[in-house]
Amino acid sequence: MSMRHTMKARRALTAVAITTGLVLTVAGCGGGDGGGDKPRASSSPTATDKGKASEEKPKEEDSQAPAEDAVLAEVRGGGDNATLIVNSAVRDEGGFLTVTGKVRNGKGKFWNPTSWRGDEKELSGNSTSMAGASLVDRTGKKKYLILRDTEGRCLCTQFGGAFKSGEEKTWFAQFPAPPTESTKVDFQIADMPPASIEISDGE
Repeated sequence: MSMRHTMKARRALTAVAITTGLVLTVAGCGGGDGGGDKPRASSSPTATDKGKASEEKPKEEDSQAPAEDAVLAEVRGGGDNATLIVNSAVRDEGGFLTVTGKVRNGKGKFWNPTSWRGDEKELSGNSTSMAGASLVDRTGKKKYLILRDTEGRCLCTQFGGAFKSGEEKTWFAQFPAPPTESTKVDFQIADMPPASIEISDGE
């Protein structure tokens, strides 16, 4: 056999030996007394790590709960048996107060709250809306009407039609903000009972 063929044979044997050694090393790391029956270690989180993560995550989510989940006030009544919910009342740096919430039809049939647009002639073109809403600041002894543009359109929700039986819709209404010392106001619309709400400051 020539020297060239001898070197090739030795290289082949060396490669086989190295490969066999690596396979045995991996098999030896795979487990103890059971051999291949036990799963190999992985980089995925352990049960303890998962437990810690599950404990920490809900706390973070709770601190970032959306405003629409909070209820500042809820009133029922009026001739239409509606439910008015107020979820937030936020004062911003521009001097405005934005109130948001939900309205639910409890009449048992179609309901078109046309009276909610108010009695002001300027707001008559707002059809079914929150245009008739107002705020009463008892501390400052002042009433605030809803903001509107130069054409009489309110800065508020236009519902765009009647409510089905049991239907719920979201709404917003914007007002001039009361002074900072006034932290509570009464929200009023149509013949619904006043809803006492607390004002928060926006970021």
